[in-house]
Amino acid sequence: MKLFFFFSLLVFFLYFSSSTARGPLHSSLPSGIRNGSRISFSDSVRRQLFQDKQSKLSDDRAKGYMTNSDLEKAVKEFGRRCSNISRIYSIGKSVHGVPLWVIEISDMPGEEEPEPAFKFVGNVHGDEPVGRELLLHLANWICDNYMKDSLARLIVENIHLHILPSMNPDGYFLRRRGNANNIDLNRDFPDQFFPVNNDINARQPETRAVMNWLREMQFAASASLHGGALVANYPWDGTEDKRRNYYACPDDDTFRFMASIYSHSHHNMSLSKEFPGGITNGAFWYPIYGGMQDWNYIHAGCFELTLEISDNKWPNANELPTLWEYNKMSLLNLAASLVKTGIHGRIFSSDSGMPLPGSVTIKGINYTVKAGKGFADYHRLLAPGERYEGMFIYRCVPNIRIKL
Repeated sequence: MKLFFFFSLLVFFLYFSSSTARGPLHSSLPSGIRNGSRISFSDSVRRQLFQDKQSKLSDDRAKGYMTNSDLEKAVKEFGRRCSNISRIYSIGKSVHGVPLWVIEISDMPGEEEPEPAFKFVGNVHGDEPVGRELLLHLANWICDNYMKDSLARLIVENIHLHILPSMNPDGYFLRRRGNANNIDLNRDFPDQFFPVNNDINARQPETRAVMNWLREMQFAASASLHGGALVANYPWDGTEDKRRNYYACPDDDTFRFMASIYSHSHHNMSLSKEFPGGITNGAFWYPIYGGMQDWNYIHAGCFELTLEISDNKWPNANELPTLWEYNKMSLLNLAASLVKTGIHGRIFSSDSGMPLPGSVTIKGINYTVKAGKGFADYHRLLAPGERYEGMFIYRCVPNIRIKL
């Protein structure tokens, strides 16, 4: 059975940005492909990294950063300190057996609700540790402020926020980009254009952990944190012909809107001279294959951005407080956007009140968002300011009620 509906999105965001900032924070490492975290490799190299061509960072650079042991202690301490709004769990282990810890923040952690879920993933590349530090700052800031700050309270009461500070703890320990097997985890996911990663047995445990995570839990949106540039990147990341050009996904307008939320809320990302507005289509920057971002959108129904949050991949630790202040409102506003725009509701029987399986499609956008299994709740992100024609698709059952 199909049901058509019309609606307008007229939600506008207030962007939090500074008009005083000009240029990158770290001029010694300019933004771009060479120093960026999205280094592209030829098909012959694929996921494997040439270790002799990587500059292994000295232990001195890591001073002031959390070790993997420190991170685990910080995560568990957060769980004890903020137990009323959090849950700590692991989605798996790295090659060397390090747990991949996740912090869930919600007023009902661990409980299934008809609310959208958002995830942040840090430290995908081992030599880009700023994200893991900032994500712990984010969790603690929300815990300390949700009773007195309206934005923090909105996130706690209306979103299930999941934070994976480090996807690649082995790479961090080894001070290199790849994991313990020297595999670039952001080239290890199945790709829509090329079968380079179709061998399940060759897939890394960290990659499998994330993929299984999304099979078990439905996320509406997501962002991974990287370093080496200052830009919010959105799909598609690759092109069918391997050429560098703008390759838009079906939800290009929505992704541009999401990326702009981050860049305009940032201290100076939107002022970039290299990336207009501080955002970029991944394939237009340069194509990559096997990335986590596109896999999320295609296979998990999750709208994911790749956030390059510092020009320097591994800045001195004394710069972390400044980087936190530069990114704080961006992180908060991006998560909050999940409930500030789009369409949200449930599909259920008006007779029994039981949830019914269904999905939502929008005319002119070749993409389907499935309703959740438990409550049949749907959370369809859309760029505001437009009028959309949508359609619900569900099993042919009498007395269906759609709650918007």
